Amino acid sequence: MSDHHHEPFKFTTPELDQIKKKWDRRNFLTKTSLGIGAVALGSLIGKNLLGKAAGSMAAEGSAASLEEEILRAIPHFAPKAKRVVYLFMSGGPSQIETFDYKPKLVDMFGQALPDSVRQGQRLTSMSSNQSILPIVPSIYKFNQHGQSQTWISEMLPHTAEVVDDLCIIKSIHSEAINHDPAITFFQTGNQLPGRASIGSWVSYGLGSDNKNLPSFIVLVSKNASKDQPLYSRLWGNGFLPTEHQGVQFRSGKDPVLFLDNPEGYDGTDRKEMLDYLSKLSTLQNDAYGDPEVDARIAQYEMAFRMQTSIPEVMSTADETDEVFDLYGPDSRDPGSYASNCILARKLLEKDVKFVQLYHQGWDHHGGLPQGMAKQCKDTDQPTAAFIKDLKRRGLLEDTLVIWGGEFGRTVYSQGKLKPDDYGRDHHPRCFTMWMAGAGVKPGISYGETDDFSYNVVKDPVHVHDFHATLLHILGVDHERLTYKFQGRRFRLTDVEGKVVREILS
Repeated sequence: MSDHHHEPFKFTTPELDQIKKKWDRRNFLTKTSLGIGAVALGSLIGKNLLGKAAGSMAAEGSAASLEEEILRAIPHFAPKAKRVVYLFMSGGPSQIETFDYKPKLVDMFGQALPDSVRQGQRLTSMSSNQSILPIVPSIYKFNQHGQSQTWISEMLPHTAEVVDDLCIIKSIHSEAINHDPAITFFQTGNQLPGRASIGSWVSYGLGSDNKNLPSFIVLVSKNASKDQPLYSRLWGNGFLPTEHQGVQFRSGKDPVLFLDNPEGYDGTDRKEMLDYLSKLSTLQNDAYGDPEVDARIAQYEMAFRMQTSIPEVMSTADETDEVFDLYGPDSRDPGSYASNCILARKLLEKDVKFVQLYHQGWDHHGGLPQGMAKQCKDTDQPTAAFIKDLKRRGLLEDTLVIWGGEFGRTVYSQGKLKPDDYGRDHHPRCFTMWMAGAGVKPGISYGETDDFSYNVVKDPVHVHDFHATLLHILGVDHERLTYKFQGRRFRLTDVEGKVVREILS
């Protein structure tokens, strides 16, 4: 009999050794650096934002990151709005044909825009080669409406009915003069792709009030002219965890892509598959500590719950004829702007935090009178109906509604000029948006432009200011909602932005 003692068999590979090293290092750092950091934090601020001593958290071995501490602080103050609906008019609606009444232009048809007004400002390549920039007044009449006696174009008769609910901002301005950087700027706070969208920031900061639906949902009109493309990155999460990206709901058989069970699978099979997938993901997370693994698990689980919640919320079968009549004839056509407005209201009733509607077709370089007529016909009645519907259901008092595009249009005509046929180029120097509902003063106009609707002359509101104000209404300090990425802490407003307190209720 041999006297040798056999060592027990040990199965190992370089890959497993590497995982073990990562696991040991991560545990060491978790139990030392984060713990020491929490103690140091406790010595500086005393109590953490949950009312628990930071030092005691460290003693308990908490691995809470600074990002988690930031989220625990939100809301930073009492919010006025619980949810947001952003009606984005993609392409750049003309403020001169809608809300910014300029009667002095009537007698200036065809005259060159004075150099003293333009002040050498940048032009797009589409009009920079014109020998003159001919002024063209709006061909539409304006009238005063409501107790506020606000001037509104005849093209928006339904919006005129709710003007006393609106906070109209006429002094919005941006640096972006072309569509892609301009819309990216409005949606993410930066002209370059890769940043997180507004809805993603709101989802990240405030979470969800309905575990069966995404906190950020996107609806795109099917009945709009596709003059400028929309990219899914406009509602993307950027560097934020992926569960905060916007989820597009579509009309038709599959409202959310890849949500249905594969052929031959039922709900029980799907749940069993997800349970096993969750176990594998947990093992992967234990090995690598990648937060995206948790995000993936959360998305799979949300998709499973949405299989039950989506059919109910996407159905308008229980809506009355009175509701359809209120929103207009297109409201019975799934996927239209009017129908999407009804769906947006239903999503608000389900406590979805951020709903974004995109309606393309506002890029009128030529044929503006005809183009504006179509756009206003498609959107005016449903938009006003949306405000009326929220108000009568008691939803407007804690919902913020936003309307606007990525920039405005020039006072001069691009290309050919006829009294009843003209176009307008991009104009980021001043344009109009409006807000309604929670947190803003109703029935007011804020900011002023010059007689040519070319420059802001009073109370300018930059894109970063708009974002800061939106977050403020939700109870979030825009300077304190940050996320660390590639060694730097980012925020929606970058390093700028101020809250426009004059419009707050």
